[in-house]
Amino acid sequence: MIRRLFYLSLGAFLALWVMRRLQALHPDHVARRTANGAAGMLRRVRDFTHDALGEAAERETELRARFGLDNPEDNH
Repeated sequence: MIRRLFYLSLGAFLALWVMRRLQALHPDHVARRTANGAAGMLRRVRDFTHDALGEAAERETELRARFGLDNPEDNH
């Protein structure tokens, strides 16, 4: 009797686990996860680009001051 109860419980657990796995593969869920991942990646790329361009402009200003070159604003 205990053995049957054990296997019945194991079967119910496995059925629940498989159902959840199959639901996670539903196209809506996959598309949503992909879209969220792409949005996060885009946000990280934008942040990196913003930081890199800011540091490049700062370094250019330092180099222009160091070597006595014209300021970029005076080139009109």
